[in-house]
Amino acid sequence: MRRNRNVLNVLIGSAFLVLLLGLGVGQNLLEKAAAAQTNGKTMAPRFEVDPMWPKPLPNHWILGMTIGVGVDAQDHVFIIHRGAATLGAKEMYAMANPPASECCVAAPPILEFDAAGNLVKGWGGPGQGFEWPESNHGITPDSKGNLWIGGNGASDGHILKFTREGKFVKQFGFAYANAGSNDMWAFNKVAKISLDEGANEAYVADGYGNHRVAVIDMDTGKIKRYWGAYANKPDDTNLGNYNPDAPVAKQFRNPVHCAVPSKDGLVYVCDRPNDRIQVFTKDGKYQKEVFVAKRTLGDGAVWDIAFSKDPQQKYLYLADGANEKIYVFDRASMEMLTSFGDGGRQPGQFYAVHSIETDSKGNLYTTETYEGKRVQRFVYKGLAPVTKPNQGTVWPTRTTTSQ
Repeated sequence: MRRNRNVLNVLIGSAFLVLLLGLGVGQNLLEKAAAAQTNGKTMAPRFEVDPMWPKPLPNHWILGMTIGVGVDAQDHVFIIHRGAATLGAKEMYAMANPPASECCVAAPPILEFDAAGNLVKGWGGPGQGFEWPESNHGITPDSKGNLWIGGNGASDGHILKFTREGKFVKQFGFAYANAGSNDMWAFNKVAKISLDEGANEAYVADGYGNHRVAVIDMDTGKIKRYWGAYANKPDDTNLGNYNPDAPVAKQFRNPVHCAVPSKDGLVYVCDRPNDRIQVFTKDGKYQKEVFVAKRTLGDGAVWDIAFSKDPQQKYLYLADGANEKIYVFDRASMEMLTSFGDGGRQPGQFYAVHSIETDSKGNLYTTETYEGKRVQRFVYKGLAPVTKPNQGTVWPTRTTTSQ
């Protein structure tokens, strides 16, 4: 009996060893196959511009500085622009009194498009019960069908919340508030609002007047916490112009242009004129920073951030409206993998690319301010080996249709 058991143990051990060897060989073959498939190259998302998106606007409508973009759960795309105040007289002859020609007129400030690029509706502007921003800035849909907007005009110290149909819901803060970076009762020229609906919190890039990230309760608008660069107490001292050869600034410069929370508990902050992304925990503990195009002066290189739509949010997309590029980062390592775009007015090129967002299919949407005055769609084409640092204008290799 003992001999039989020994023989059985030997047979079982031999079979287990063969199985382990087989698994090892199989894993090795899989790794070799994966390496052969990519030729050992770094992979990154690839995009092509969709020159047919969106479809032409009705009513001789044209856009002014287009200063925000958001995408809801139905992949409807919302943009906000500054209208007649940012259009030349010859762009809007039809708005003269009397009209000087039949074209054109400023579109309503907020436009909604469906995934195919059809205009769904347009609305916005001054009304009863709220203070419309002097200078619109940023638009963010929530899952309940509401839209959040800020403003960076001289009088803008507040955030507005509307339904997607344009019904006023709430105002947080006040116009002409002149609040400072350590005040808890209002804001100062908000650049963008990003949402963490699971925690019922909104992250405010506060922004053009202040030098902070402020976190508010989504229902009451009460400021729950705030912080400056490196988690320092914000300081409103004027730092002067950015100098890439000077020691790094211990405070944010204006504007703090975005503060975007990720699913894994981090917040990515656009310190635009300082050419850097700073990363924090959601309770404001500083983690790290990454400089982008560090010698960029003037408007700076770090304008807006969006994440890829996979569950891990593996990739981070950064809009750079000075160098006219979209950068693709590996979010975990914050290594810049590739970029695309170039300056120009053709589809796939940019003039001051300002805001960026992704839809459920991984497509990217961008808006352009200054004389750019448009929204563009970049179709996600899957992962591809990285062959060069900048891909230039990502023109379609074949006809791209909206989906």
